[in-house]
Amino acid sequence: MEFSQDDFDRLLMFEHARKTAEATYARDPLDADNLTKWGETLLELSQFQTVAEAKKMTSDAISKLEEALMLNPTSNVMWSIGNANTSYAFLTPDPDGAKSYFDKAANYFQQAVDEDPNNELYRKSLEVCAKAPELHMEIHKHSSSQQIMGGASTASSNAKGSKKKNSDLKYDIFGWIILAVGIVAWVGMAKSNVPPPPPR
Repeated sequence: MEFSQDDFDRLLMFEHARKTAEATYARDPLDADNLTKWGETLLELSQFQTVAEAKKMTSDAISKLEEALMLNPTSNVMWSIGNANTSYAFLTPDPDGAKSYFDKAANYFQQAVDEDPNNELYRKSLEVCAKAPELHMEIHKHSSSQQIMGGASTASSNAKGSKKKNSDLKYDIFGWIILAVGIVAWVGMAKSNVPPPPPR
């Protein structure tokens, strides 16, 4: 996987944020805001990993976010756990295994909506999560059909070219998933950093 300069800069920024969160956790393990930032950072960093490493990092993110939720159950933490479970579901090729993560995500998104019913981002996330299993099936169906077609065409074509197509498709699919999660995370951070309205 090749990185652009922007990707590399983002990777460095999130890696720095991860190390800062680890150091803060060592000093104060009960800081729920730090745990939330740590989990969200791990989720962002998972975008730069192989599928196996991304699953492990996403699982670690879920763990940190659940720990933050136990300390301070805010709608933002619930929403972040929903995002992390959605990401993990997309990384899981087995539809039944993925469904359990989509169900968890929907549950957390619903809790976030219940806590803050006026938050458009939370409501949209819940709506999108309802459609996610269908998208997951479509993505993995295309991925498996490409592998089948790639396997059948290796007898008549160059195996290296076929492998490259499968690899490109995997990165294309993973890229769209990352883009969706990134946009949702970006909008969430933008909403959480909105300046207060001017006094009247």
